[in-house]
Order: sequence, then C-alpha cells, then structure tokens
Amino acid sequence: MRTYHCFWLLFWAGQPHQSFLTPLSKRTSGFPEKEKVLVLSGNSRRDLHRSKRSWMWNQFFLLEEYTGTDYQYVGKLHSDQDKGDGSLKYILSGDGAGDLFIINENTGDIQATKRLDREEKPVYILRAQAINRRTGRPVEPESEFIIKIHDINDNEPMFTKDVYNASIPEMSDVGTFVVQVTATDADDPTYGNSAKVVYSILQGQPYFSVESETGIIKTALLNMDRENREQYQVVIQAKDMGGQMGGLSGTTTVNITLTDVNDNPPRFPQSTYQFRAPESTPPDSPVGRIKANDADVDENAEIEYSITEGDGYDMFGITTDKDTQEGIITVKKALDFENKNLYILKVEATNTHVDPRFLYLGPFKDSATVRIQVEDVDEPPVFSRPAYIMEVKEDVPINSVIGTVTAQDPDAAKNPVKYSVDRHTDMDRVFNINSGNGSIFTSKPLDRETLLWHNITVIAAEINNPKQSSRVPVFIKVLDVNDNAPEFAMFYETFVCENAKAEQTTQQGFSPEKPDITGMK
Repeated sequence: MRTYHCFWLLFWAGQPHQSFLTPLSKRTSGFPEKEKVLVLSGNSRRDLHRSKRSWMWNQFFLLEEYTGTDYQYVGKLHSDQDKGDGSLKYILSGDGAGDLFIINENTGDIQATKRLDREEKPVYILRAQAINRRTGRPVEPESEFIIKIHDINDNEPMFTKDVYNASIPEMSDVGTFVVQVTATDADDPTYGNSAKVVYSILQGQPYFSVESETGIIKTALLNMDRENREQYQVVIQAKDMGGQMGGLSGTTTVNITLTDVNDNPPRFPQSTYQFRAPESTPPDSPVGRIKANDADVDENAEIEYSITEGDGYDMFGITTDKDTQEGIITVKKALDFENKNLYILKVEATNTHVDPRFLYLGPFKDSATVRIQVEDVDEPPVFSRPAYIMEVKEDVPINSVIGTVTAQDPDAAKNPVKYSVDRHTDMDRVFNINSGNGSIFTSKPLDRETLLWHNITVIAAEINNPKQSSRVPVFIKVLDVNDNAPEFAMFYETFVCENAKAEQTTQQGFSPEKPDITGMK
C-alpha cells in the first residue's frame, strides 16, 4: 500500500490576529479571514501539471505600511509528516527570505520583519520546503508561492507641476478653456478608490471653475476686464478616494493672466489745449504735443492723430510719435503775427487696430480743440522791394538825389528805421544816403565812359535795436550825355602835289567820337 504525505502551507489573510505560534519572535495579531492549504503530495504535483488553474490561489495578500510594534504575521508551513517531535526543519527561500521574511524552522510560522511598501515592490516570490533534520533530505517537494502586497491609501495625488501659468484674452465668454492640470496617484488604480482623483477649486472663484474628472480649468464669470484686474491666482486641489472624506489630497497653483483686447477707445484728458508759437518758428518745427489716453496696451493702444477742421488747417500739421503715442503739432508754413495771431484747430485721435467685437462700446476715437497763439518777435525792417534799379545822368551835380529806398519795421511797435550804405560795396564813396528818409544822392562826379553800372548795398536798421537790420541791393545805371569832343585817332601827315587840282582828295582821315553814345562830325 502506497503512502502519500502532504505539505500544508497555511496563510491568514485580512486583519492581523493574535497568534499562539510565536516561538521565534513577536508577530502580528488579528483575526483570520480564510485558511488556505497547499498540498504537495505526488498526486497534487500531478494535478499541477494537469491544471494550472488549481494553483491560482497561491497569491496571498499582505497589507503594506503596517504600523504595529510586532512583526506582521504572514502564514504557516506544515507538512503531514510533521509529528510534532522536532524532526523536521522548515526552510524559506526567495525574495527577501531571511531578511524581510523569516520562518520558524520548528513550527513553519512566517513573519514580515519590516514595513512593506507596495509602491516600491508589489510582489514577492518565495519557495518553501520541509527537510529531515537528521538526514538533511527534503521530505516534501519545494513549493513556490506569491505574496502580493495589498495597497492602502498612503500616497496623496501629485500634480505634474508645482505652478502652472496660463493666459486668456480679457472679456472671454463663460466656459472658455484656460488650461488643464494633471495629478497622479502612486497607489494601485486597480484596487479600490485609492488612486481615483477628483479635482476641485479652493481659490479663484467666482472667476474660474474646474472640471472634477479632467482637471480642465474654464472661465466662470462674464466680462472679466484686464484694465480692472490682470492677474489671478487659482488654487486647485486633487483628492483621491474619489473625493470622499478621508482621502488624501495635493494642491497646485495656477497663475492666470488676462491678455489685452482693444475694448477701450482713446480719450483726451481735456477738451482744449493751448500752445504758443513765435512767428519766427521755421516750418516743420514742433509747436506742442497732445496725448489721448488709452487703457489698452501694445498695438491695441496705437493711435493716429489728424487735424479735421479749423482755420489753421493749412498752416499746421500733426504726426504721431510711435514711442509715446503722442500727437506732435508742427508748423507747415511761415507764421506772421501781424497778419494772424490766433489759430483754432480740431484734432482727432483714432485707434489704428479696431476689434469689431467691441464696436458696440462706442466709436474708437475722440477729438479735442487746440488753440495756437502766435507770438510777436522783433523782426528786422522790411524793404518795399527785394531790389532797386535806378538811373542817373553822368553830368548830374554832386549831392543830386537819384532815388529813394523805403523800409519799415513789420512789428506792431513800428520802430523807426535808419539807412546807410555798405561801404564794402562803394569803396570810392561815390554815393551817399539820407539816414532818415532813404534818399540816395551822389557824392562824387559820375562818368559813364569810366563805369556804366554801380552796384551798392543799402542797410536798414532799427534805431532802437541796430542788430535788427536788413540789406537790399541797389543797381545804379549811369546814363550818357554829350560831354566829349571828337578826336582824331592819330596824327596825319599829308603831301600835296603842286599840280593838284581844286577839290581833289589828297587823304581820307577818321575821327571817332570819344565813347559818347552819339558823336558829332
């Protein structure tokens, strides 16, 4: 008759219980949930080859992160050949055997000596065997079993970023996507709800909301205006256990910036501007600057200025300073205080980039009145002509008046003027001028045959301010008179024959007039 021997492997899974089999050391305590026996007889080994399914129960569970002071009890090895006389010795090998897992070689009790962390190692594969102490030979085949670490909720959700940064246009519709945050949980997602994460918003309401399952943040308030508030800090919580009480949680911060849109028209801070411009201001010179304020930024705040109407429309222009967005008013034509001393302009400021979505907020332009006062400056005298041409006969007596120049102060003061001749243009002092009335007269005799034209310069200066002076050219033409007798061109010597007849020409002579315009024969 054949005898079959059995090797039992008993495990208690579930809550730890107080055990009476503790000859090696302290171990865990609790209540057994289910006892399992592994039979390693010859028949059972053959059964193993016939059906792998019968071995599926060889996975055993042990709770991670045990916090008790005793060793945690795993299970018990037992052979049907164990008579209780100490003749058998139980041996454990495999992952963590002798260090993490120990066995009482007399009783077969297995214990875990350290806290186990499923996130570090979720499965341990061990082998158990019973041998005869005296012979050292195995009495049962070696049995392999698995200890699977049972997950507990010991890991809080962790966000992929500590801080998220996002931006959306201001005035966005409710429900506009902002950003998606993501948190992961290191616990076992296949067991319970330890790794089931639910999102909620702790800070940032009522402006934003978050979808509980996806972590997508959206706008929750209409008409958020960047000009009122640009930055928002939102705190999002991720909680495991499906968000139930007792679940672990983690948080992240989301910095949200509202970007600008053109929802604000330009506005002049005042309705009227006053400027002064000296009448001597050269063309293209600036008179002043005006600025319309726009609460937007960058291209949404770009402004174009123009003069739309006014009596100075053709006298002044306006350009835009691209750096400061100011309107620069400049002179287009020469100003004349005596002619017109006040100009009134209407200036318009218009946005160059208009967003059609916000046209309902009103026209994106504004206007203001600009008053420009022309200031009088002390100008030099102005001659009545740009140049004078005079004629005088060469035989006029000295001190004869040949003509008059006229200049006057264009200013309102009408300061008196005195005249003089620029002696660099009349080195011989042939002419002189009456300093009071501008009459030019001769101071030396004239001779057309010596000099036909005299070109002199007359200076007119204010008596009160001689530095204010003007110059004008005066061209004087000397007219010819018959003041030269004829003269022979050479000395003639003539020979006459003694038998010459009366009225016979002996020699022809020529006597040109000394250069008068009309000669005498």
